[in-house]
Amino acid sequence: MNKDIEKLLFNPIRLKTISFLMTVETCTFKALLDITASSKGNLSIQLKKLNEAGLIKIHKYFQKSYPTTDYSITKKGKKSFEEFFNELQSYKINK
Repeated sequence: MNKDIEKLLFNPIRLKTISFLMTVETCTFKALLDITASSKGNLSIQLKKLNEAGLIKIHKYFQKSYPTTDYSITKKGKKSFEEFFNELQSYKINK
C-alpha cells in the first residue's frame, strides 16, 4: 500500500469520512459533520486533503439559490480504503 495514502487514512476524521462514503452514493457536508463529530473548519481541511489525494470528489452547486456541496468517493478512494482495511485485517492475531 502507498505509504502516503496509509498516513492519510490513519487520521480519525478522514477515516470516518471515507468509511461513511463507502456506504452511500453521495452525502452533504452536514451529514459528514454529524458522522465525524468534528468542527466545520477541521472537517473542511480534512475533506480538502482527501480531495487533493483523489480519494473523494467534491461537487458544488446551487439548490434553490443556496450553495450546496455533495461529496462522493472515487474509484481510487474505494480501492485505497479496501487496501487499507485489508492491511489492517492482516494484523489480526490468529487464534
